[in-house]
Amino acid sequence: MGTVLTRERPVQDDVHAFWLRAPGCGEIRPVTLPEPGRGDVVVRTLRSGVSRGTETLVFRGGVPPGQYAAMRAPFQEGDFPGPVKYGYLNVGVVEHGPPELRGRTVFCLYPHQTAYVVPVDAVTIVPEDVPPARAVLAGTVETAVNALWDATPLVGDRVAIVGAGMVGCSVARLLSRFPGVQVTLVDVDAGRADIAAALGVDFALPAHAADGRDLVVHTSATSAGLQRSLDLLAPEGTVIDLSWYGDTEVRLSLGGAFHSGRLGIRASQVGTISPARSGRRTTADRLALALDLLRDPAFDVLVTGQSRFGELPDVMARLATGSLSALCHTITYGEG
Repeated sequence: MGTVLTRERPVQDDVHAFWLRAPGCGEIRPVTLPEPGRGDVVVRTLRSGVSRGTETLVFRGGVPPGQYAAMRAPFQEGDFPGPVKYGYLNVGVVEHGPPELRGRTVFCLYPHQTAYVVPVDAVTIVPEDVPPARAVLAGTVETAVNALWDATPLVGDRVAIVGAGMVGCSVARLLSRFPGVQVTLVDVDAGRADIAAALGVDFALPAHAADGRDLVVHTSATSAGLQRSLDLLAPEGTVIDLSWYGDTEVRLSLGGAFHSGRLGIRASQVGTISPARSGRRTTADRLALALDLLRDPAFDVLVTGQSRFGELPDVMARLATGSLSALCHTITYGEG
């Protein structure tokens, strides 16, 4: 017999989701959940996080038509530029499903919605010592893990991370635990120096950052940031670029040391496992590793604000325009 799904509470009643109706216009819509099947779980959301770079780009309608398929989130509904239900940093509690999962806190790559039904293998258990507000960073830390699999830093490397957003800060914290590695977080905002200190790394403004770096990880999503990343490299060095530029044109000056220094630019993207680990790790392994790494309370410094779910249309608009400053802004759901 299959798993019996008992109904401890009516989570399928009064369910709502955040939708982008059109670029720049978000709204809360009612949702009717499907009846869960034998291989499904029903999750009640506790917290979700706004992936500030990608989600605000989507909110502004900045996804190029040629990238509509590549940019689809795992449980996206609708299509770019809208209406679309988008997002992928969701932490909730399993209300119905296999006995071993019922009542457990889980992470899922699901949009902002008060409750949802997904296949059981779409959720990953959150360690008991990782609070929900920190666990929403799992997708971001997973991106950082994949980037470091791509970058393959060595003991004693001198590394700069250009761009002190969610991803850049996550990379910096993971690198801070590598033996002998010198890590500098570089950003135009001098206020990020306190964040860097909490993460256990150095900080520099772009003009003051030391060059001769063996590796630079770029996350600022700007032409200026990518150019500065190249300028910071030692000969034979490589920039690992995690930025998603959307429809923004990128301009670089490659007439200096780019060719004589044999410099490299390599993209890293979390949609697939790094080739360095693709034969030995799955996406489930990578996400479980990210959640295990989030046992580290230093990551709490990246959670810089919270709002109620009903405020999300206004919050997303403010994040997109920059009037609300945040690293990871989290959304609360009732007692979550």
